[in-house]
Amino acid sequence: MEKEEKKILSSLFIPLTFLVLMWLVKVAEWTFNIRLSFLGIHPLHADGLPGIVLSPFIHGDWKHLAANSIPILVLGSALYLFYRPIATKVLSLIILLTGLWVWLGARESYHIGASGVIYGLSSFLLVSGFIRRETRLMAISLVVVFLYGSMIWGIFPELFPEKNISWEGHLSGLIAGIVLAIFYRREGPQRRPYSWEIEVEHDEQTDEIEQIDQAEHADETENPAKTEEKPYWDIPEPDRNDLTVVYRFKGKKQ
Repeated sequence: MEKEEKKILSSLFIPLTFLVLMWLVKVAEWTFNIRLSFLGIHPLHADGLPGIVLSPFIHGDWKHLAANSIPILVLGSALYLFYRPIATKVLSLIILLTGLWVWLGARESYHIGASGVIYGLSSFLLVSGFIRRETRLMAISLVVVFLYGSMIWGIFPELFPEKNISWEGHLSGLIAGIVLAIFYRREGPQRRPYSWEIEVEHDEQTDEIEQIDQAEHADETENPAKTEEKPYWDIPEPDRNDLTVVYRFKGKKQ
């Protein structure tokens, strides 16, 4: 039990650090009465390149920040709890791919917020669980559907004409999560084979061994000369002219 508690606590470290940075940025804006939106993603402009990495930590207002806080903590913790070996790679690539695609194809504006990362984490956890067909991971997928399934509507801007949302960031994150779930399907946690699958595999290996034995036996039957050794009396004597005799003499001690 203690081991599980340590595992859960350690899985909170990176998501909690991410969340603290988000809030520190907003507190700094409020304290110094500044706006850091210019550090967001400005598509196809050089000044928007830093935003590929920085934009998830910048939010328009406190409401925007609060809406993204719990999903980042919950989904990030689930990623590190169940996919620890690949979690950091997945999170980093979700940030980079989402930001890069927004920079390449989004509309003219400054795009900020961690929504794209949230969409990426959601789609990764959802798709990866079903691809791997592992019971716990599929359960996490269902939980994601239950808690955040309604987020799918966030990629349709026509449904929220009065809201200034970066639907391009949502869509980019969604696609990034799916791509990474497929790309890393052979890494990280895998489904354990059931007992009957192990028995089938063992039977197949036994059949292969028997087939090899039968093939070798058939070859020995067809070509006995290759496998039978000649008796010693059938071995021809060496040519005496080819023999070399070496003599060594030792002198007597005086």
